[in-house]
Amino acid sequence: MRIDIISCQPGLIDGFFSQSIVKNAKENKLVEIYTHDLRDCGIGNYRQIDDYQYGGGAGMVLMVEPLASLIRTLQEKITYDQIIYLTPDGKTLNQKTANTLSLSQSLLLICGHYKGIDERVREMFVTMEISIGDYVLSGGEIAAAVLTDAIVRLIPGVLNDETSALTDSFQDNLLAPPVYTRPSDFEGYKVPEILTSGNERLINEWRFEKSVEKTTQRRPDLLKK
Repeated sequence: MRIDIISCQPGLIDGFFSQSIVKNAKENKLVEIYTHDLRDCGIGNYRQIDDYQYGGGAGMVLMVEPLASLIRTLQEKITYDQIIYLTPDGKTLNQKTANTLSLSQSLLLICGHYKGIDERVREMFVTMEISIGDYVLSGGEIAAAVLTDAIVRLIPGVLNDETSALTDSFQDNLLAPPVYTRPSDFEGYKVPEILTSGNERLINEWRFEKSVEKTTQRRPDLLKK
C-alpha cells in the first residue's frame, strides 16, 4: 500500500511515522508513506498557500491553486483509490471504514488548516471526507496520523499476531473484553479462573459474553447495528 499526505506542516506527522508499528511496516516494505509540503507548490516568491475568504469573515483558507497543482502532479504518477480530505464535517471514522480502506492500493490524504480548503478542491478532487470526532483541531495532520495508523495496522503482516486486529474493539460492533496478564493475583485482585483453565471454547464464550456486557453498558448504540 502507498499513502501520500499533503500538508502545510509535514513535520507534525513525520515524527509520528518514525515510531512503533507504522515504522516497522515501512521498514518491512508493507506500506510506503510520503508527506508532501504544500508550500512547495505555493504561489510567488513567498510561496503563498492561503488567502482571505470571499465574503469576509475570520480565518484564512488554503487556496485552490497550490492544492490543485500538487494533486495533479501526484496523479500523473499514481491512480488513487480514494482522495480523502480530513475535515470536522466529514463522515466520522469507524472500524468498518478503516477495514475497507486497508484493502486499498493507494490513498491520498489532504490535511486542512486554518478555516479549511477552498471548496472547489473538494468538488474537483476529493472522493471521501473523514472526521475523527466532533471537535476541531488546529490542522488535519493529527487526523491524518490517526487514520493512517488505523489503516496500516490492518495490513497483513504488520502485526506480529494477525488475529490481534480481528479481536479489537469495534470489530463486529462490540467493545473488546477485559484482558489480564501476570501476576494472577495482585493485592487480592485475581484473574478470572476461566482464563487460566486452558479450555479454549469456554474462554471464547466468556470473552464474547464480556464483550456484549461491556458494549451494553458503555456503547449500546453499537448493538443496534
